Amino acid sequence: MTRRALILVEGHTTANGPQYARAAQHLGLHPIILSAHPSHYDHLAAEGIEAVRVDTGNLDALIRECSRLRTSYDIAGITSAAESFYATSAKLCRYFALPGANPASIERCCDKFTQRQLLAEALVPVPGYRLAANATEVESSADEIGLPVILKPAVGSGSRGVRLCSTVDELAEHTTYLLGGKHVWRSSPRILVEEFAQGPHYIAHIMGNEVVGIEAADFDSPPHFLFREGIFPAPLTDDEHESLAGVSLSCLRALGLGWGPTCIELRWTKVGPVVIEVNPRLGAGPLHIQLAYGLDLITEHIKLVIGNGWNLRKTHSHVAAWRNLLPDRDGTLEWIDNGRLAAGVPGVAEVKLHVESKTRIVRNGDSRDSMGYVMAVSPTLAHTEAILQRAVDLISWSITPFPSVEG
Repeated sequence: MTRRALILVEGHTTANGPQYARAAQHLGLHPIILSAHPSHYDHLAAEGIEAVRVDTGNLDALIRECSRLRTSYDIAGITSAAESFYATSAKLCRYFALPGANPASIERCCDKFTQRQLLAEALVPVPGYRLAANATEVESSADEIGLPVILKPAVGSGSRGVRLCSTVDELAEHTTYLLGGKHVWRSSPRILVEEFAQGPHYIAHIMGNEVVGIEAADFDSPPHFLFREGIFPAPLTDDEHESLAGVSLSCLRALGLGWGPTCIELRWTKVGPVVIEVNPRLGAGPLHIQLAYGLDLITEHIKLVIGNGWNLRKTHSHVAAWRNLLPDRDGTLEWIDNGRLAAGVPGVAEVKLHVESKTRIVRNGDSRDSMGYVMAVSPTLAHTEAILQRAVDLISWSITPFPSVEG
């Protein structure tokens, strides 16, 4: 009998990457990762997870490799844990007549300017915005919108290159950074100049056309937008939840989404919910949703990908919270606690460290800065927050600043 396989296009840099491969195995599938750098997955080889070298930026090469694999496997589905390859995996699904999202909708959504246009045309509340290709256009756009503004690459993820600019000098400095060769562009350089929508930040987690739940999230210190912590589900009134969910579902209609997972970021401003960003993927590390509701969204997504029915029924209702471990300075990480004491606190679900002693720490102001995280769960918000704080307080580290250079 031919073995059923799930094809995964890249994903090693995402929090969900290894989880997709392991969830596939639990469903009786053989995961095969297609990657331009299969050595990045060597740590999964002991688990029987196969990685194949292929140019993942070349759709024809991917089609040829999938066709080759079909001679040995029954390919049950194709997907990706990496947002930058969602459209590619959707195109592969179309080619091989497998269940998948509309690739055109994914591509439109991943271009933040096009996304903004479609949402605005559908009267979905969004911040004021302009598109700029050079410093002059950035300056004039900011003048039209009014400082402070946010500058961000039109295509990108993980808050890379995103900054709040409150003064003309900050605007010029970040424009130079983005266009001066320091920022790595995934497409032609285009900058989205955006009104700074102020208010509490929320994330709507959606599967298909159903809002699974809404998370409250907070950022570290400005001017960057690095997530510091999150609470799921968010402490909202019924009316607040209904309003956020309604705006989120209107995004799906405006962007032609509604197949598979979507993660929508919003701010609750003085005029109500305003959409900050729509991501056609699962939110990073959906373990907190599983802890709170008993829903494994990665497994349910794979079920959809292979043509099976999913189950979004909650088995319980707890409150989960997480906090990123963030460095307060650049330098050499001399040592960091192994997290064993924190993991032993009752109610702590996971302690994950991304760094080791003697690591060089250079803060970028984006998701790469996280040294790890702690996640906790309990039946109530107050108890969960207390557990999380106690665990975080048990983790310490020492960073020695880099030697200063004089003269």
